[in-house]
Amino acid sequence: MSDEQAPVEKSSGGSGKMLGIIFAVVNLVAMGAGGFLAFKGTLGIEKKVVREGELNKELEEFRKTLQGEPVMFSMKTFNANLYGIPRRMVRIDVSLEMLDAEGFEEIINVEPEVRDSIISILNAKRFYDVESVQGKLHLKSEIIAKVNSYLDRGVVKNVFYTDFVVQ
Repeated sequence: MSDEQAPVEKSSGGSGKMLGIIFAVVNLVAMGAGGFLAFKGTLGIEKKVVREGELNKELEEFRKTLQGEPVMFSMKTFNANLYGIPRRMVRIDVSLEMLDAEGFEEIINVEPEVRDSIISILNAKRFYDVESVQGKLHLKSEIIAKVNSYLDRGVVKNVFYTDFVVQ
């Protein structure tokens, strides 16, 4: 046999070992980097130290903003059907006490959405939900939460019923 026709032996053991070692090193580096990022993102956070004097100063500033003259926004009468049988209807007049004039200006722009959401709240109520004092107070808190969700800068402090009739 000549040298040209001699079978060539392939050695796959050496390159497979080298590939396995490279994969293991890359895997360890990736796991180490992930662990480091997790540590820096969660455990490595230092809490901000707040002094009592700073908190009292912020509280006083907030109280000064609350001492301003509240602004009242009266909405048109709401007529809505209550849920359930027998069919009942509720008619209420609502006045919203706004924290400041900025909120008053903002509520004017979103009044149709606010009216729609209040009517939706009323339509979901049953007679026994609104007949008691606790039910009326719960309705107030629902209205405040819903109206405040439409406002960006303004805040509704309170809701006053100027008329509340259920038929």
